[in-house]
Amino acid sequence: MTATPNTDKELVLDRLIDAPRDKVYRCWTEPELVKQWFAPKPWSTPKVEIDVRPGGASTVTMADPEGNEYPNPGIYLEVVPNEKLVFTDAFTAGWQPTDKAFFTCELTFADEGGKTRYIARAKHWTVEDKQQHEQMGFHEGWGICADQLEALARTL
Repeated sequence: MTATPNTDKELVLDRLIDAPRDKVYRCWTEPELVKQWFAPKPWSTPKVEIDVRPGGASTVTMADPEGNEYPNPGIYLEVVPNEKLVFTDAFTAGWQPTDKAFFTCELTFADEGGKTRYIARAKHWTVEDKQQHEQMGFHEGWGICADQLEALARTL
């Protein structure tokens, strides 16, 4: 199975992760776990503040190898434990609009015999935003992170 984009504004990563979906989901929803895999190495994730519920705010801060930090604020739109997470950078806490919305992410976690079909859909407001995300290394970066996610989930 390979998921494909539904529109010309969407990027998709589809992986079969060798870990149960509850463990993969935990890696997305527990701050101390998120810190261990979220940024493609040698980058890191020094700060994670997440309130995993519809309307809950999140700020995940990535850092480059020199220690420069890049906070990524957003809000959860949909939360279905062990099945689905949807979040966006269009809003922050209290439904405050951001200066420039870039994308909404839809993650699904489906059981495949003790493994997890993990699909990440990055839905952008414009084709240009999608192209920029692609040029930033979406497939490579999110692929590295999926490998790191799988390695961690297998240890839980």
